[in-house]
Amino acid sequence: MLPLRAQFYLRVGMNDKFIIPLNGLTAGENRFSWQVGKEFFESFENTEVLDAQLDIDASVEKSGRYVGVDCGVEGRLVVECDRCLEDLEMPVDVKISLSVKFGEADSSDEMQEGEREVIFIPVENTELDMAQIVYDYVCTSLPLQKTHAPGECNPEAMKYFGTDGQESSGNAVEADNPFAALKDMFRQ
Repeated sequence: MLPLRAQFYLRVGMNDKFIIPLNGLTAGENRFSWQVGKEFFESFENTEVLDAQLDIDASVEKSGRYVGVDCGVEGRLVVECDRCLEDLEMPVDVKISLSVKFGEADSSDEMQEGEREVIFIPVENTELDMAQIVYDYVCTSLPLQKTHAPGECNPEAMKYFGTDGQESSGNAVEADNPFAALKDMFRQ
């Protein structure tokens, strides 16, 4: 029989790759490593991520019924710049700290234990699928507005904007703004 880690890598299917076998964990620290690319985000039907290269390292500590997961995600994503629509490389550095509890959550259970987020899984589950958790943490780590640094956008697209990314001729924009007359209303 293959060692546990070898069995782990022989699984097929995109999201099966991120399974942590809770029943097969030895007491103490267990380590897992994965690499993901664009296909990982495509499996979640995410069309905003054009390319990806992420390294995921997880340390899973088991002590009795306690399971703690500390996961680090580092690498880069390529998305579309919101300003010039060219490719934009975004660095990713995400830390995930989880406490795994078995059973159903009730209203008295806290969803945080110090620095750790608490997740509940059914008692009969023998595996923890980290795919959705990693996906959610990476996506929420991205800024709402994804733009190049000033001066790095496509010059052809930027000729329609001023130097700071705002529409050129700021006075013309202010004159077209119906609320421009209200800006000095409360100044004394």
